[in-house]
Amino acid sequence: MISTKGLTSDLADIPREWVFEYYLKLTERLSGQSLKIKSVFNVKDKVPSMCIYIDSKGNYKFKDFSSGYGGDRLNLVMYLYNLNSRGEASKKILDDYNVYISNNTYVSIEYKPHSKYVVSDYEMRHWNTLDQTYWKTFKLSSSILEKHNVYPLSFYTMIKEDDEGNLLDLINIKGNFIYGYFREDGTLYKIYTPKNKDNKFIKVRDYIQGSDQLEFKSKYLIITSSLKDLMCFKRLGISGIETIAPDSENSVIPENFMRPLLDKYQKIIVLFDNDEPGLRSAEKYNKKYGFNYINLDMSKDLSDSVKDYGIEAVRNKLFPLLKQAL
Repeated sequence: MISTKGLTSDLADIPREWVFEYYLKLTERLSGQSLKIKSVFNVKDKVPSMCIYIDSKGNYKFKDFSSGYGGDRLNLVMYLYNLNSRGEASKKILDDYNVYISNNTYVSIEYKPHSKYVVSDYEMRHWNTLDQTYWKTFKLSSSILEKHNVYPLSFYTMIKEDDEGNLLDLINIKGNFIYGYFREDGTLYKIYTPKNKDNKFIKVRDYIQGSDQLEFKSKYLIITSSLKDLMCFKRLGISGIETIAPDSENSVIPENFMRPLLDKYQKIIVLFDNDEPGLRSAEKYNKKYGFNYINLDMSKDLSDSVKDYGIEAVRNKLFPLLKQAL
């Protein structure tokens, strides 16, 4: 006979961490830490790109940068099983949990978010020939990089502290190909390490890239997927268009930032990566704001297209697409 002890009809009784542990087949219990695993939505994912983390309210959520999916436990089950509603996901979780708990014991772990590493220090340096070689492949010079407040770093330091501010760990990272992304006021908002395949970007704080450079003198605005794409677009020499980029292609620029821009530009369009996550992210902007989007069918993104085909070829391909979208 199957014991009914612990069976429930209320989703609130099911530990939130159980949903992630069970459906993602995690090999360790969630106890407040963040995890990074290979995407369950993209079998071609070679480098872990799916993050399981705790939000500001202490609830586990996920973000899959490979597919663009993200959200809470109900979103996870909806996407995994192609369900149409949160209600269907809730029913499946209840059914699966009751089957599980009939044959297993599950004890919840009281947890709080674990301490995270944060950037505490850095040092700028002069440009060198290695920097020139790297950025030159995208037709970007030190002058345009500095115009957008991109500077090479000799090192940066990350620390982890406990709740009382006591130092738990310190890591000092130094070497070539480390770049700091800064705001006009000198505030560091991101670190870019293009040769680090596992973690190219370290976010320091929120910032809509390119917003400090907006002059609101053009008729049109383009949202690109990254600062590098933004700078490459400016190298195309297409006049009458300003550019911004979200913190990440997978995050939608919030309404409190976008709404004032609708009054300043005749048209806003999106130019993201030429892959499934990029197109899916562009569709989110179309659904939320009604923005048209362009698919530049060359390389993966605009900067790679410039690298692979050159400025003139990209301009000739992109210009008719822009005219059609505008």
